[in-house]
Amino acid sequence: MTLKQMARLKSNIDLTSGDIFGTLTKLALPIMGTSFIQMAYNLTDMMWVGKIGSGAVAAVGTAGFFLWLAEAIIILCRIGAQVFVAQSLGEKNLENAKQFAQNSIQLSLFLAILYSCFVFFLRHELIGFFKLGDVTVINMAVTYLSVVVTGLGFTFINPVFTAIFNGAGNSRIPFLINTIGLVTNIILDPVLIFGIGPFPRMDVAGAALATVFAQFVVTVIYIIALKKQDESYFKVNLFKKVDLSKIKAIIKLGLPVAAQEGIFALIAMVISRIVASYGPTAVAVQKVGAQIESLSWMTAGGFSTALGAFVGQNFGAKKYERIIKGYKSALLSACSIGFFATILFIFFGGPIFEVFLHEKDAIDMGIVYLRVLSISQCFMCLEITTQGAFNGLGKTSIPSAVGIVFNALRIPAAWILSSYTPLKLNGIWWAISLSSVFKGTVLSSLFYLIVINKYDKNGIISYDSQVQDESSEGLE
Repeated sequence: MTLKQMARLKSNIDLTSGDIFGTLTKLALPIMGTSFIQMAYNLTDMMWVGKIGSGAVAAVGTAGFFLWLAEAIIILCRIGAQVFVAQSLGEKNLENAKQFAQNSIQLSLFLAILYSCFVFFLRHELIGFFKLGDVTVINMAVTYLSVVVTGLGFTFINPVFTAIFNGAGNSRIPFLINTIGLVTNIILDPVLIFGIGPFPRMDVAGAALATVFAQFVVTVIYIIALKKQDESYFKVNLFKKVDLSKIKAIIKLGLPVAAQEGIFALIAMVISRIVASYGPTAVAVQKVGAQIESLSWMTAGGFSTALGAFVGQNFGAKKYERIIKGYKSALLSACSIGFFATILFIFFGGPIFEVFLHEKDAIDMGIVYLRVLSISQCFMCLEITTQGAFNGLGKTSIPSAVGIVFNALRIPAAWILSSYTPLKLNGIWWAISLSSVFKGTVLSSLFYLIVINKYDKNGIISYDSQVQDESSEGLE
């Protein structure tokens, strides 16, 4: 398929009619594919960087925290783009969908500039926070961060493009575009890291440059795809005056989720600092282990994103019965993924870790990490899927509050379990795993009490007027 053919691909789905499971699956599969691609970006970097040594993995993983923090800011725009585009299309308001798409992109570019400047000028101090204790590792982390920050504009805007297409029920184009980006990254990683052909050996800087260029390619193709779409809501003009009312609505909806992700990243930084007291190998194990664990949470995230678009369109169309059925269907699928991950982590942790790290002590640590985290996989998928349902309703504050509370508890739990029990380093892994168990249990219980329990046989959610008022502020 050529770029021109791909850009003209029409696969927008009306999520307000048809078989629920089939509709959700059709939308979710490409989104999951896109999530796997994002995971593959990170795993590819870790795999090639791992051949340099665990110190290089620790450096890239440490610098990666600030890309994670960037994700929190990106979510501010991405959630608003997807939910408001979906709800607007559910109401058949194409002009509103266009306005939300356009303002989401403009906001993401503005925030990208601010964050890039912040990270670049404070890169030494930011890496210094982790007290890595190894000058070589510190220098590699600063180098990686210095290069990757130059492409943050692409990193910010691409997820918003993805959200716009997903909100319209068109998840195939983002999948195809991001696949091209992944292939670009896979090809460039070994070439730039090890200096194949005419290229000099760049080590961790090469991994960063490969990622930046791949994201640039994705941005270019997205712009082409937008121009080739026939639907009016894809015809955005980035130079048009910003609509402050739309920006306000986007920020109001996305802020709780962004706050959750940002606080989560900051909490993870503190946890990483505790892990760093056990040496660079422990840091490398945590970074690689987190990427392996993304196998389940990014897959569940695909269902969560699809469910958010599904709920958004059906909420706009006032088809509440489909919201309940869609949630149950997505939940069953996501939890099946969590069960598969549990089995995989318990019995195949060693072979998986050997792909990325080669020191025996690192592999042994990694096996324990995955076995402890295996306990929480189904609960994590439960949490992520339920979050998507709440987001589609415009109730982003509820899952955010649950996430912030239980993620924050990881810090004292990690400190206590690692300091005052025989578990030591493994106590940190237990703190992470148990918090996920609580998050999944509490959030799904809240969805039952707040939404499902208030749904009556006439197809009405009794709190509808309150939610409709809150969500429709930005739709008017």
